[in-house]
Amino acid sequence: MVDYHAANQSYQYGPNSGSNGAGGGGSMGDYMAQEDDWDRDLLLDPAWEKQQRKTFTAWCNSHLRKAGTQIENIDEDFRDGLKLMLLLEVISGERLPKPERGKMRVHKINNVNKALDFIASKGVKLVSIGAEEIVDGNAKMTLGMIWTIILRFAIQDISVEETSAKEGLLLWCQRKTAPYKNVNVQNFHISWKDGLAFNALIHRHRPELIEYDKLRKDDPVTNLNNAFEVAEKYLDIPKMLDAEDIVGTLRPDEKAIMTYVSCFYHAFSGAQKAETAANRICKVLAVNQENEHLMEDYERLASDLLEWIRRTIPWLEDRVPQKTIQEMQQKLEDFRDYRRVHKPPKVQEKCQLEINFNTLQTKLRLSNRPAFMPSEGKMVSDINNGWQHLEQAEKGYEEWLLNEIRRLERLDHLAEKFRQKASIHEAWTDGKEAMLKHRDYETATLSDIKALIRKHEAFESDLAAHQDRVEQIAAIAQELNELDYYDSHNVNTRCQKICDQWDALGSLTHSRREALEKTEKQLETIDQLHLEYAKRAAPFNNWMESAMEDLQDMFIVHTIEEIEGLISAHDQFKSTLPDADREREAILAIHKEAQRIAESNHIKLSGSNPYTTVTPQIINSKWEKVQQLVPKRDHALLEEQSKQQSNEHLRRQFASQANIVGPWIQTKMEEIGRISIEMNGTLEDQLSHLKQYERSIVDYKPNLDLLEQQHQLIQEALIFDNKHTNYTMEHIRVGWEQLLTTIARTINEVENQILTRDAKGISQEQMQEFRASFNHFDKDHGGALGPEEFKACLISLGYDVENDRQDPVPHPPPSQGDAEFNRIMSVVDPNHSGLVTFQAFIDFMSRETTDTDTADQVIASFKVLAGDKNFITAEELRRELPPDQAEYCIARMAPYQGPDAVPGALDYKSFSTALYGESDL
Repeated sequence: MVDYHAANQSYQYGPNSGSNGAGGGGSMGDYMAQEDDWDRDLLLDPAWEKQQRKTFTAWCNSHLRKAGTQIENIDEDFRDGLKLMLLLEVISGERLPKPERGKMRVHKINNVNKALDFIASKGVKLVSIGAEEIVDGNAKMTLGMIWTIILRFAIQDISVEETSAKEGLLLWCQRKTAPYKNVNVQNFHISWKDGLAFNALIHRHRPELIEYDKLRKDDPVTNLNNAFEVAEKYLDIPKMLDAEDIVGTLRPDEKAIMTYVSCFYHAFSGAQKAETAANRICKVLAVNQENEHLMEDYERLASDLLEWIRRTIPWLEDRVPQKTIQEMQQKLEDFRDYRRVHKPPKVQEKCQLEINFNTLQTKLRLSNRPAFMPSEGKMVSDINNGWQHLEQAEKGYEEWLLNEIRRLERLDHLAEKFRQKASIHEAWTDGKEAMLKHRDYETATLSDIKALIRKHEAFESDLAAHQDRVEQIAAIAQELNELDYYDSHNVNTRCQKICDQWDALGSLTHSRREALEKTEKQLETIDQLHLEYAKRAAPFNNWMESAMEDLQDMFIVHTIEEIEGLISAHDQFKSTLPDADREREAILAIHKEAQRIAESNHIKLSGSNPYTTVTPQIINSKWEKVQQLVPKRDHALLEEQSKQQSNEHLRRQFASQANIVGPWIQTKMEEIGRISIEMNGTLEDQLSHLKQYERSIVDYKPNLDLLEQQHQLIQEALIFDNKHTNYTMEHIRVGWEQLLTTIARTINEVENQILTRDAKGISQEQMQEFRASFNHFDKDHGGALGPEEFKACLISLGYDVENDRQDPVPHPPPSQGDAEFNRIMSVVDPNHSGLVTFQAFIDFMSRETTDTDTADQVIASFKVLAGDKNFITAEELRRELPPDQAEYCIARMAPYQGPDAVPGALDYKSFSTALYGESDL
């Protein structure tokens, strides 16, 4: 039986009404005021009057039959007021005053007035309707009165989404018929002429009663009769309209259609609960789908970042040195690209990943869902551990590369020096073994023997002079071995050959000297001048060879002080050249004196000086070579001095910029710390201020790029130290990355606070009060409160941490208060860190003061859709939910295992519980 017992509210029906209906919006009064109302009409359209008579008569009889009676003629049967009073009693469920049974006109008027008074008592202001007109059988007034009753008792309480009456009924029809083709309900007249809308309403709620796909839009009479017959037979809705009248009328009567449609609404009102339940489930599923999408994004981003870290760490840990400087410089350039190009985006990805994780957890808390637990190995802590491992591997890698380049540079220098000295020594030793093995003294004259002895003494002097070079060669070879020179084998082989040859020369020299000394007593004369020449020429020749070697010696320096030291040593060498030139002239004078004596005494010399191979031509040639090498050495030293001056300029240039950027970054870090603690204004103002602050930081990036360019120039110049600044490029990079990460996290914290505030309905004043109280007890400005500080903060906000006790009720033992506070701490500090962050504090306060959907509510909603069953079927889900959300539930619901299970039954209780976690139930 349809329930017409509505709450009494004041409504006015008629042209002067102005009160609003339930749900606001002036619905029914406005509707009546806007219509061409019946009491304003001079004439009633004959077609409309016919439709109203049939519809209103059928409507009245659908209620009067409950009292065992009915009417035949709506104009005549209500004239005595008896059936009118009976109708009002049936539809209101209330008793009216006892009617008068007399047949006189006054008795009829009194009865009708009793009915009209009852209608007025229900908040309806009747305009222009009097008892006399009803008693006299006035058709227009009678139909108007019945329409007023229908409005008050059948349509008034219909409300859909804050609308009421006509608008609510129309919106209900539009929603129910929206999925059906060829149906477009825009009004209560021509939208119903083809009959499809009536059939769609029935099929939507009872699809087994109508084969909708077989209906044709071009056959309205068949459609209308089909709907009317099904409604009367299966839905207990009497036939109130004629199909032929509706089709044959240009514009069917709106009141008749509304009256008939309202019967469908009341017949299907039970389905409204299912729709409400479906809406709640759709909302819950939409939240869960969005959260799952965020979880999948986190898993994918975390996997990508961890994979990049996994690939990068072995590359940074590979400290196998290359053989050449070019290969090591390429590794250094690859590392620079990694720091400048590859790593910065990954820093941003890591920061964004943490922000996404925090936002997801906040959304889960706000929707009363369990916290998100990433896959094994993909926690934020796992990513942080991997990042720390990456930075550990990165630490010292650049320094190792530079040290290796320096080592290889040193090795190349030593190897070249070894080859140069070895070549000079090997050129000197060439033929010396054959000379020492020659037995020319066996056939020589006494003068020849003495000459051979002197020549051998000169050779021994020369040999001793070369000892230092051999020792230098061995020392260089040893240093190359210690520095792990890649061609050490060939160096050692050559060095060993030189040392073995040197030992052989020493042994042969000793043997030849013994042979010459054995025959020395037989020798008397010697050319003293040749001997003196030889003795002085050999050391001078060795000095010139050493000088040429030194002048051609390669050098490598790293500071201006080192090059100035070499220039000073070179200047000192040049100061000895005048003395050396005088020695050269003295040696040449000895040779000239020998020539002069031989010529003056007509002595014919047999050949060159027997005691030495160093001729005046050799001395002059080598002296000229020395003279040529001196200015070349000057030029090389001056070039290196200019290079070191340029390097010093690069050091000062980098230091000047670094000494600005470094303190700036440190200052901004301190300012962010203050901003995060001293936030004022609305959260939107704080967020805008932080984003503006972030833009000012990003705008500073060109200064960092300039510093990177200067740093690259320094590295390309192989500058390894800088005494003008304490900031390295590594310090600046790390500081910049921390600055960007810190401001991003601070912005995310405010965004999460906005999300929490809006989702939980926290006012801006409450949020400011929470922030002010939190900051007041955050004495060290660390952004977190200890347990005692947190307890004081809660008390300052009026929150009773002692089990909400009130005097004069006896206080519970202290242990109970401690237990309550321990419960609160377990909520805000689940990891037992001993600190409560502001976000945890806000989450706690919002949970304590707001309501959210629970698993129990979702289970109750599913139960409505399932018709009170303990399970639900896929068909029911597809009928009540949007397609994507229906399939979402079907794919995730386990089969129902209860004793009342049927084929295809699904367990909606376990599914709802899984959405919120076991703890929620």
